[in-house]
Amino acid sequence: MFHQYFFEIIGQIAFIIVISLFVLLILALVLGVVLVKKKILIFPKIVIFALDFLYSPLKYLTKTLGFNEVMVDQIGVEIRNKINENNFKEKDNKNKIIVFPHCLRHENCPAKLGEMGLKCSECGLCSIGEIKPKAEEIGYNIFIVPGSTFIKKIVKNHKFESVLGIACYEDLNISMMNLSNFSPQGVLLSRTGCFKTDVDVQTVLEKIGYEKKIGNISKNQNMTLNNEISVCQNEKDSKYL
Repeated sequence: MFHQYFFEIIGQIAFIIVISLFVLLILALVLGVVLVKKKILIFPKIVIFALDFLYSPLKYLTKTLGFNEVMVDQIGVEIRNKINENNFKEKDNKNKIIVFPHCLRHENCPAKLGEMGLKCSECGLCSIGEIKPKAEEIGYNIFIVPGSTFIKKIVKNHKFESVLGIACYEDLNISMMNLSNFSPQGVLLSRTGCFKTDVDVQTVLEKIGYEKKIGNISKNQNMTLNNEISVCQNEKDSKYL
């Protein structure tokens, strides 16, 4: 009698847990779609919890409902970009890194593989060579990695506070999940695949604040120049008084 009652209670608890998880998955999916479609952030912690701890069931549910399972990764990237945006911007550029996937490299890329990834020679054959010098100009450190093993090496051997990743949605979401302590931001490849991929250069430059930073530098230089001209003009005028 006691055993029967005990197993009934266990069954009821298990049923409640399963139903609760199902409701949580549906809620996370709905809230994620609202974010992607309407750009409205609602209960982000619930969505992040579901994405982090129920990633595989959520992808299975999405596929079962007839949607593209990549949508789960898209939601993950969008919501992490949104909640980490301000923290990312507030960090000093010298404490930020950009991680490029090696699939962006040109087929004739002359870069050699080193301990921390590919060593870009800025040959100009791919978008990395266009972004790298501009990003380094404003303080960013650049890494080009063939896989997640190199990211682990970077985390272990380099001190940084924020990271910008460039990849397809699935790789971006998983990487941002693993690097959640570093205020991650992500930029989707404009052409995905395993080879000859591409990324919108302007989108990356805007994400790292390149044009704004350069604009501020130019503004400060102009102010300095104007001050110097004013001083020279005042000294010249004083000679004639």
